[in-house]
Amino acid sequence: MQAGRAIKKTVLELGGSDPFIILDDADLSTACEAGVMARLQNAGQSCIATKRFIVARSRAEEFIAAYKARYEKIVVGDPMNEKTQMGPLATQKILDDCAAQVEKSVAMGAEVVIGGKRLPHKGYFYAPTILTNVKKGMPVYDEEVFGPVAAVIAVADEEEAIRVANDTPFGLGASIWTRDIARAEKLAARVEAGAVFVNGAVKSDPRLPFGGIKKSGYGRELSHYGLMEFVNIKTVWVK
Repeated sequence: MQAGRAIKKTVLELGGSDPFIILDDADLSTACEAGVMARLQNAGQSCIATKRFIVARSRAEEFIAAYKARYEKIVVGDPMNEKTQMGPLATQKILDDCAAQVEKSVAMGAEVVIGGKRLPHKGYFYAPTILTNVKKGMPVYDEEVFGPVAAVIAVADEEEAIRVANDTPFGLGASIWTRDIARAEKLAARVEAGAVFVNGAVKSDPRLPFGGIKKSGYGRELSHYGLMEFVNIKTVWVK
């Protein structure tokens, strides 16, 4: 509002509900390793953290087992302890909101693979959580979950994967996992997001333009495109 009154340009980088698409030919081991960091970075309190794991149904059971095994090894505790891999949430409200989203989703039929509860540590701790049987209408499907909760959605094929990935008001980042790069590039063009990473987790890098579409904002930060957001283009015509 203040920028509008002053007729100033703005860039809005807002939240996201990033999809992590695992196709039937993906390297599951590499995807699982990257998926832990992608979901649990800063205890899930990141705009570009993966929120929804969209997995080919033929690989879903294998992925869930491998992903759970990695979650079981996560050390949660005091951020000042060098052995800690995940710390607390930032505020009581974030903790309450995250717990409420999980509880409501479970009441609607989502299943807890691991976690799904607050931890009895001093501070705002929530257990690293994996939910399956996630459906449209559940908070963990429809909303941004700003905490360490992974929603796994099994899909029949790549067409359903793209439909589910785009079935959100957000459009910040997305990941596609497959051994077929040509296939990934075609699908990346169809994903509604400001950035799509193939066989890698979404990251902010000063060499790359960063920003979203839909309710994830507008404009771009970083790279020379980010610099251009701070200037006006002047036209000079000479005959």
